[in-house]
Amino acid sequence: MKMKNLFTLITLFSFLVFLNNNAFSQSSDSIVTESTEMESAENLNEEEVSEVENVMSEVESAEAASFHQIIKQKFIEGGPGFMGIVLLCLILGLALAIERIIYLNMATTDTDKLLNDVESAMNNGGVDAAKEVCRNTKGPVASIFYQGLDRSDEGVDMVEKSIIAYGSVQMGLLEKGLSWISLFIALAPMLGFMGTVIGMIGAFDAIEAAGDISPSLVAGGIKVALLTTVFGLIVAMILQIFYNYLIAKVDSITNSMEDASISLIDLLVKNK
Repeated sequence: MKMKNLFTLITLFSFLVFLNNNAFSQSSDSIVTESTEMESAENLNEEEVSEVENVMSEVESAEAASFHQIIKQKFIEGGPGFMGIVLLCLILGLALAIERIIYLNMATTDTDKLLNDVESAMNNGGVDAAKEVCRNTKGPVASIFYQGLDRSDEGVDMVEKSIIAYGSVQMGLLEKGLSWISLFIALAPMLGFMGTVIGMIGAFDAIEAAGDISPSLVAGGIKVALLTTVFGLIVAMILQIFYNYLIAKVDSITNSMEDASISLIDLLVKNK
């Protein structure tokens, strides 16, 4: 009986040990499996991160393809015919605009300072000294002052007429070249639209020759046609900004000329 109980205890103890070892091995396997899955997940995450980084680098490299290169590519795709003419309008318009900007900035005069200098010269040395001040000062206002002072001995009426006549001459010099810029503003989009129409005609001719409507054929022709319109509108917008600036500058100088001329006549009446 004791041997039977002892055998039973040994059997039960062995069974418990077996269960414990089996449970430990299963937990170890699960831990190993979980660690393997974590490592694979980490490797997968690293691969995804590397793929994202590659995509981002490609995007950055695409953005790094400079705006100049993109414009150059689109310009070539639009065809050298009308695109070259539109580019010529832009170059000529910008050249005239830059020349006018330089001229108008040089023509801008501090009228208050000029009036004070003329008045001081007239008080100290008379009309001849005032004329010398105007001769040594650049700008249309000084030129108008010189013409008015040169006729001061003929009366105020002659001074006024001389100022009005010479002011018209100076206005013509200030507005010189603006009509050409206006022409290029109108011509650039017209050339773009003409290129679009001609490109559409070419696309339909290609469809007629092929005898079938191919999406790639139609899309390519329309793309080339529309690029000329886009570039024409861009050129017109750029030149329009410069043109409006020049018009505002001319108006400002004209107002200064008119105000200064009135002040000069008042000065001559005062010192008569």
